[in-house]
Amino acid sequence: MLRNDLKEIRQAALSAVDPAAAVRRHLQIVEGELRVAGESWPLAELERVLLLSAGKAAVPLAEAAVELLGAHLETGLVVTKYEHATSAKLPARVPVIEAGHPVPDEAGHHGAAAMLELLAESSPRDLVLVLLSGGGSALLPLPVHGVTLPELQATTELLLRSGATITELNAVRKHLSRLKGGQLARAAAPAPLVALILSDVVGDPLDVIASGPTVPDPTTYADAWAVLGRYGLRPEAPTAVRMHLRAGLAGERPETPKPGAVLFERVHNQIIGSNRQAALAAVDTARRLGYQALLLTTFVEGEAREAAQLAATLAKGIRRHGDPLAPPACLVWGGETTVTVRGTGKGGRNQELALAAAQALAGWEEIAIMALATDGTDGPTDAAGAVVDGSTVQRARELGLDPQAALDQNDAYPFLAATGDLLRLGPTGTNVNDLLVILVGPVARIEHV
Repeated sequence: MLRNDLKEIRQAALSAVDPAAAVRRHLQIVEGELRVAGESWPLAELERVLLLSAGKAAVPLAEAAVELLGAHLETGLVVTKYEHATSAKLPARVPVIEAGHPVPDEAGHHGAAAMLELLAESSPRDLVLVLLSGGGSALLPLPVHGVTLPELQATTELLLRSGATITELNAVRKHLSRLKGGQLARAAAPAPLVALILSDVVGDPLDVIASGPTVPDPTTYADAWAVLGRYGLRPEAPTAVRMHLRAGLAGERPETPKPGAVLFERVHNQIIGSNRQAALAAVDTARRLGYQALLLTTFVEGEAREAAQLAATLAKGIRRHGDPLAPPACLVWGGETTVTVRGTGKGGRNQELALAAAQALAGWEEIAIMALATDGTDGPTDAAGAVVDGSTVQRARELGLDPQAALDQNDAYPFLAATGDLLRLGPTGTNVNDLLVILVGPVARIEHV
């Protein structure tokens, strides 16, 4: 029963952050005016409307915008992750490029360059509509002059394996890019620009989502250089990357556009979907199913296996003592954990969290935990995460599997595939970070002291 309820909760959470529905709420044509993000433009005064969409949810975002704009849209470009555009329904004037994520590739490089080319002749009578979602950083790699794509790829891989947070990773990306950190907005000048943004970052900081291509960048070359130092990556980073960042530190490279820059007076950014929306929908659905439910936070960060220990501790408290809720109970949190990779296995942060939680819950009955990447792809795998319970480890041992050995090798994917606990959903079409749902069933012995 718990797993069936988790499925219903998952579906409700994903439906709450449907990208197309979010666009329709924020983009409208009323009485000859295009109204978007609280601003309006008379269509008769616009020469062209250009559409740029990037990220894992780029296709459904673009489809909704194209449907609404119709003939008012002159042209556009969509860049999304491989296998995220298989059912795209877009006109020829809005081509789709599929590219690499989380490590950028040549296809993404081509897409980013094509976006810059589309903006090359923009005028004050144009309107640039930008639709952004998580994954945009990796999918739009256009390295600064002097840094090659392979050097950017190597730097990205180093940061991903180090356990750096998304904020730290993007501080470096912004200073190695010609699009990120407000530079797409600078390229669109003098045209006004509106960005509708689906957030996949803890706390919804606009400058971090997709590395903030339309947003002032508060980070500096010093911040980017400090990130490499913090994780001991300076000796391993490509020479060209180190040289560029050090030149920026010395004032020999232009900084990204900063808060207060005049160019942002014509730029409007609006978040249209977030992790909190998905989490609240999960809580509402759990209550409808008969659980006492509580949203703990949407600011979870840190090592995945440490978060797993906390999740298991909370579940045990409910099961044994009815704290903080009496069963049947549901706890929800959102955020983004990290994994410091020390092994050579296959997995993602949600799979690692699920495996560590399963180990901590071994033998406990009527508890199930779902760790979910809302985009449907957890790390470099085809899984969205996993659902585990108190029987997961026992089932694994019957198959000759050792949970601790799998954790030591960061090898959660084959372990959870063998136990049948892996979640394979395919691309969900949205991307608002991760959710964790703890369900504790109704049968429990609650001790009163």
